[in-house]
Amino acid sequence: MDIFDLIGPIMVGPSSSHTAGAVRIGLVGRRLLGEDPVQAQLLLHGSFAATGRGHGTDRALVAGLLGLAPDDGRIPDSFQLAGEQGLSFCFGTVSLRSAHPNSVQLTLDGKSGRRLQMTAASIGGGRIQVRELDGMPLCFSAEQPTLIVKNEDQPGSVADVSRVLARLGINIATFQVNRNSRGGEAVMVIECDAPISEQTAEHIRRIPGILDAVSIKAV
Repeated sequence: MDIFDLIGPIMVGPSSSHTAGAVRIGLVGRRLLGEDPVQAQLLLHGSFAATGRGHGTDRALVAGLLGLAPDDGRIPDSFQLAGEQGLSFCFGTVSLRSAHPNSVQLTLDGKSGRRLQMTAASIGGGRIQVRELDGMPLCFSAEQPTLIVKNEDQPGSVADVSRVLARLGINIATFQVNRNSRGGEAVMVIECDAPISEQTAEHIRRIPGILDAVSIKAV
């Protein structure tokens, strides 16, 4: 247990799950997209759908997509800020099988045409879990610097990525691998003890068989 568990997050809003966690979900979505989102569809599940508007979940999610932190006083004005910054958004509801009640499914489009779909949950105390990315099941909290690598499912990819991180002196804290089918597309989720620079992500993207690599800061 750490001090975060005892006093909770520094935040704006009435609820750590519905506000601080929601902002962090938006922030992670923005960072995984890798650019400013210009369009967002946000489908709320469970408690988020039932009581989210009253708790400010909708404004908190949009605030995160704009890059605001959980303690930013502009969170209540996020809808207006979104209009000023060129982000259009719409909300709906969804029923997700076996999902945490405070879950949301995001579909984000960036300026370049890049698209991201992510399902994440706010699990309490401002903490979150990303549970699905572009249809691929996974699980990470974004509490540590995290590298997401998409690759062709072929021998050597895990070793190649690990060698790059080792050569740069970046220690791996956790390493997850999943795939959609044998020989299809796979994803690595690598939580590290040190920040992962964009230069490192670019180096990994140049490895044969790597489809994409995105590094995100801890949130």
